[in-house]
Amino acid sequence: MEKLKILVVDDERGILTGIRRVLRNFTVSFPFHDEDFEYELIDSETGEDAIEIIDSQDIDIVLLDNKLPGIEGVEVLEYIKKKEYDLAVIMITSHASIDLAVKATNRGAYNFVPKPFNQAELKSAIQNVTKHLFLKRMTKELTSEGKEIRFKFLSVLSHELKSPINAVEGYLRMMEDKQLGNDINAYTKMINRSITRIESMRNLIMDMLDFTRVESGKKSRTIQEIDIVEIAKIAVDSILPIAIQKNVSIRTHFPDELIKKCDAGELEIIFNNLLSNAVKYNKEEGQVDFVLKKDRKNVIIEVKDTGIGMSEEEKSNLFKEFMRAKNVKTRAISGTGLGLSILKKIVELNNGNVTVETEVDKGSTFKIEIPF
Repeated sequence: MEKLKILVVDDERGILTGIRRVLRNFTVSFPFHDEDFEYELIDSETGEDAIEIIDSQDIDIVLLDNKLPGIEGVEVLEYIKKKEYDLAVIMITSHASIDLAVKATNRGAYNFVPKPFNQAELKSAIQNVTKHLFLKRMTKELTSEGKEIRFKFLSVLSHELKSPINAVEGYLRMMEDKQLGNDINAYTKMINRSITRIESMRNLIMDMLDFTRVESGKKSRTIQEIDIVEIAKIAVDSILPIAIQKNVSIRTHFPDELIKKCDAGELEIIFNNLLSNAVKYNKEEGQVDFVLKKDRKNVIIEVKDTGIGMSEEEKSNLFKEFMRAKNVKTRAISGTGLGLSILKKIVELNNGNVTVETEVDKGSTFKIEIPF
């Protein structure tokens, strides 16, 4: 149960007792939230006492009468608005008028319930304000997370792009000034390094775009029957040049065909991420085994490498955004820390799951199961 704290501000003892009786053991549930809401009630008979309670405790809902000894309810409401407290106020008064309703609404009251009210009216008001409060807080939290993600995007983008851009610019300046003479062959190393840097920048930008599309739910999908084996072969051909450079062999274990309804682009992202990591984090003269198969319910994808493996701590953070293993062995390996996060989101989008078995200095095995 999730507990919300209600402050009832009214100088009529009968109202306080009645509200306590109605809301005792009262709970509210919503299909979009796992836990039910229950309520803890606090009483206050004056506006001054109410302000002290609001200042000293985390109050969620205030049931506020306007006619109070001392300061009036609308003044308490004004104080709450000025302090920008994260709570919701329902005005309850027997002296209802249009002017008071307008004044209370302008000062931030969520609802206005005239007295006398019955049990059903009070419970309905509490149910509605609970939903309002929950959705408002959830929206605020998601907005905050969105800002954090955007900040991370900009930070990673600026950090990861600055170094390669500076390097490529430096090489071009050296070639422009012909610092190694007029023989184009003298600049081969610079050209190759520049191409490598540009490829790294392109991969970063593509990872960022993939992550943004998947995270926002705006990635277009084309679901159709395709041969997964054909997509897998293309992925192997794409990674082969890097594997050859690192002297890593890729062994494939595919059936003749494996037909499934899915999005070809999503499968490409999955295969490319798995194979890229298996080669990049492998050892010199290492090996990658790429397996496609099926059982009665699932398409099964396995990529096993003989690479550097991971510690338990690194494994626990593996699918988090912008997380990369940082140690002596990975220092020279470029990456955004987004690839496996994107992979996991796509696998889940297809109602599948991904598991990892790994051992330091022995290698890792990624296994994905996607239902037919």
